[in-house]
Amino acid sequence: MRVVGIDPGLAFCGFGVVEGSGAQLGAVEYGCWHTHAGRPTELRLRDLFDELSELLARYRPDAVALEESFVGPNARTALSIGQVRGALIVACAQMGVDCTEYPPARVKQAVCGYGAADKTQVQQMAKAILHLEAQPTPTHAADALAVAICHASSPALLRLAG
Repeated sequence: MRVVGIDPGLAFCGFGVVEGSGAQLGAVEYGCWHTHAGRPTELRLRDLFDELSELLARYRPDAVALEESFVGPNARTALSIGQVRGALIVACAQMGVDCTEYPPARVKQAVCGYGAADKTQVQQMAKAILHLEAQPTPTHAADALAVAICHASSPALLRLAG
């Protein structure tokens, strides 16, 4: 199974591609897309749409796993992340790739065994699970890899149940 994981954000959007099943997962590619704050939002959203579309065309994944938004006290940030998630979900639909969303606590539970794990713990566990030589950076990329690991490691019935 090949899964693309996404940690959505307007300024920094992490992505990670993992392949394999169970304990035999490996990282194919990971990184972070950056959009510049001075550009109009619609162009930044288009850039992220295009980046994901290119990644999906290149790797032809079985699924995309997207981290659900953490809604904090800043409504403007929540709206911005919602717009990013919408653009990314449409890119998945256009490419015909199933997209599943996971709450951050479930991702951390699946990867670290603890739903309130911190960023460093997620990086360390992504490194260990994927047999990487170094911790994945930036943290947005590590989070995206964790989302992909969560999806690839979830039993099929749990994925169907959402």
